[in-house]
Amino acid sequence: MPERDRALGDAADQHTPRLTIGEVLAVLRDDFPDVTISKIRYLESEDLVHPQRTPSGYRKFSRADVSRLRYVLTAQRDHYLPLRVIKDHLDALDRGEELPGTGGATPLPPASTGEGEEAPLTADQFARAAGLEPDQLADCVQFGLLSTDADGRHPAGDLPIARAAAGLARHGIEPRHLRVYRSAVEREAGLVEQLVAPVLRARSEEARARATEKLGELAALSAQLHTALLETRLRDLLRP
Repeated sequence: MPERDRALGDAADQHTPRLTIGEVLAVLRDDFPDVTISKIRYLESEDLVHPQRTPSGYRKFSRADVSRLRYVLTAQRDHYLPLRVIKDHLDALDRGEELPGTGGATPLPPASTGEGEEAPLTADQFARAAGLEPDQLADCVQFGLLSTDADGRHPAGDLPIARAAAGLARHGIEPRHLRVYRSAVEREAGLVEQLVAPVLRARSEEARARATEKLGELAALSAQLHTALLETRLRDLLRP
């Protein structure tokens, strides 16, 4: 394929709607743990992202939409910019203009689609990226926190788990202590599965899109509940 045609194909692919809002949430959540489906809907209502709608009214996001969401969330988190200013920046970037105080137009960050585009990592690569010692990584696998493929490689998508384990290890909490987290997650996943399994068995694309969106919402709410319960329990430790 000529380079020009390939480039045009890549650009078109960036704007092809294919992700449900639940899938977008899953893509963003590792970098932005506080993001929720309600937040994404709010950013859409503020005209910061423009997903297409199916005939039944379900949102479909492109990779370019995910890039815009990353830009917005990063600008809020790292630079504390109000949405009005972020929208002005996005409009300027869309027109190919320079942002105030920059020497050139700042491109939108590349989107990660969560579709396995990143190659799996060897154990050494994965351990370095996560900040784990080789024996700590082996323990994480032994105690069921992480898994490998047939060649002993680790999916890049497991790095958030490994980095959390590395952080806890620095506080003296070893991988063998983390089995309680794994068990709790499996119980939560079983509960969620009971709620969405009937819809997942449906053959229609719209039904599966609803199930995917519901999965994302339930996962976000479960994480919110877990955090709130843990924070409440830990606050009790500080009471006289």
